[in-house]
Amino acid sequence: MKNIFLYIACIFLVTGCMFQRPEYLTVITPAELNRILQNDDIFLVDVHTPEQRHIKGTDLFVPYNEIEKYKDKFPADKDTPIYLYCEGGPMGNAAAKSLHELGYRNLINLEGGTSAWKKSGFYVGP
Repeated sequence: MKNIFLYIACIFLVTGCMFQRPEYLTVITPAELNRILQNDDIFLVDVHTPEQRHIKGTDLFVPYNEIEKYKDKFPADKDTPIYLYCEGGPMGNAAAKSLHELGYRNLINLEGGTSAWKKSGFYVGP
C-alpha cells in the first residue's frame, strides 16, 4: 500500500513539473505592472469574482467566467494588450483562456493578483 502512495506521489510530481504556461499568456510581477502603469495607457481588467477593490487605472470589471457575455466591452483590435488580474492569479488565467478563444493574442496576467500587488506595497482602491 505504501508503494502505491509513493507511485501516485511521483506521478503528481512529474506531471506538475511538465506544466507549461500557454504560449498566448504572459505573466508579469506587481513591480512590472506598476512600472507599465506609470508609463503607458493600458487596458487593465479585474476578473475576480466576487468583485473586489481595484488597482488604480482599472478600465473594466468582468467576472472571469463571463468573458463571452461581455466580449463587446473588450478592444475590437485583437492585438491590443489586455492586462488581467484577480485576487490570486487563477481567475486571470481562466479569463485569458476565454479571451484567447475569442481571438485575442496579447494577454498578460498579474502574477499573484491583488494579493501580491498589496504585498509589494502598491495601493488597491475602491
